[in-house]
Amino acid sequence: MKEYNTLDDFNVENKTVLLRVDFNMPFDKHTLDFFDTTRIERVLPTVKELIEKHAKTIILAHQGRQGSWDFTNLEKHAKALEHLLGKEVKYCDDIYGEEAQNAIKSLQNGEILLLGNVRKFDGETEKKSAEEHAHSELVQNLYPLADLFVNDAFAAAHRPQCSLIGFTTVLPSCAGRLLEKELTTLGEIIQSPEKPSVFLFGGAKFSDVIVTIERLLENKTADKIILTGLPANAFLKAEGINLGDKNEEMLAKEGSPENYDEIRKLLAKYKDSIYLPLDFAQQENTARSEIEVSELPTNYSLFDIGEKTIENFKNILSNAKTVFLSGPCGVFENPAFMKGTKEIFTFVANSDVFSIVGGGHTVAAVEQLDLDNKISHISTGGGSLEKFMMGEKLPVVEALKEAKNRTF
Repeated sequence: MKEYNTLDDFNVENKTVLLRVDFNMPFDKHTLDFFDTTRIERVLPTVKELIEKHAKTIILAHQGRQGSWDFTNLEKHAKALEHLLGKEVKYCDDIYGEEAQNAIKSLQNGEILLLGNVRKFDGETEKKSAEEHAHSELVQNLYPLADLFVNDAFAAAHRPQCSLIGFTTVLPSCAGRLLEKELTTLGEIIQSPEKPSVFLFGGAKFSDVIVTIERLLENKTADKIILTGLPANAFLKAEGINLGDKNEEMLAKEGSPENYDEIRKLLAKYKDSIYLPLDFAQQENTARSEIEVSELPTNYSLFDIGEKTIENFKNILSNAKTVFLSGPCGVFENPAFMKGTKEIFTFVANSDVFSIVGGGHTVAAVEQLDLDNKISHISTGGGSLEKFMMGEKLPVVEALKEAKNRTF
C-alpha cells in the first residue's frame, strides 16, 4: 500500500480538479520554439483520465524563473497540449485573480483550463512549509473553487514551492499517474541497482551538481562520475586551469567563489572517482575545431567534448551496469557540436546496461537522436531525479504523504 494517495483513491467524476504539472519546457533561445514536448506528453495519461471521468481540470504550471530568458507565458504550452490531446485547451494568462476565477467558474465537465505561469506570483518560489504556503494568495484564492488537488510534477518534486505543496493542507490530494509511475519505477531501481554505476552530468548549470556528486559518492550510489558541459568547465577551473575569457564569463554567471572551494574539497576526497574531459571542441569562426586541455586558455567558446574525451568516456562506460545521464555533453542544438552528446548517448543506448535519462534538455537530446526506445527509463526529472536517487526526501512526496493522513 502506497504512503500517498493516487487517483485510484478518489472519485473524480464531475469534480473540479487542480492539477499541478511540470511544463517547464526546453526552448530554442533564438526561435523560442520547444525542442521537445516530452514533459507534456508524459502527463497525457492523467489529463485523459480526468477528461474521461468528466472532471473540470484546471492546470497549474511554470516556465523558467523571473529574470531568465525563458520566463514566458504558457500560451504555447496550451497549444501544444491541445494538439497532443486533439481537444480544446482553454488558456487564461491570470493565475488566481478575478479573470482566473471567472474562467474556472465557467468551466464545464470534461473541459481543461491552463492558467498563467505560476512563477509570476512572487510567493511561488519562497521556501516555506506546506502550512505556510497554504496562507498565500494563490492557494487561498484557488482552493475554494476545487474538490481535489492532483500533483503530477515529478520534475519539480524537489522544490518546496507554493503551487506544489501549498494545496495539500487544504484539499484532498494525490499523485497523478506520471508521479506515481516515476516513484514506483525509480524506487525499484534504487533498492537494487546493478553495479558498477556511472553518473554523467553535463548541461549548462553546475552549482547544484556539486552537492549531488558528493552525496552520490559518499553513499556509494555512484561508483564513478563523468563530467561534461559547464560542470566539467567548473571543475577544471577549480583545478587552476584558465579556460579563456568567454568560458570564464559563462562560469561567472552560474557560480560563486564558494562553489570552487566546494569543488576543490570534493576533488581532494574523490579525485579518483571523478572524470573530466581531456579535450574540447571549440567554436572557431562558426566552425568546429578541437583543443586539448593542456592547450588552454582559448579565445573561443568551448561547446563540446573532443575526440579523446569521447573515447575515454566510452571506455569508462563500457564496464558499467547502471548508467545515469543528466545533461547533454555540449551545445547539441548546434549540429557542429552534437558529436559528443550523440556518440556518448548512442553508446549508452546500445549497451547492455540499465540506462536512466533525466532532465528536459537531456530527454530532448535523446528524442532528437531517436534513442528513446533504447533507454531503460526516461524520467521527466532532472534535479528531482538526482535527489531521489541520492535517497533524499522530496518535498512534494512528503506533502502528499502528510495529506493522506489528514481529514478534509
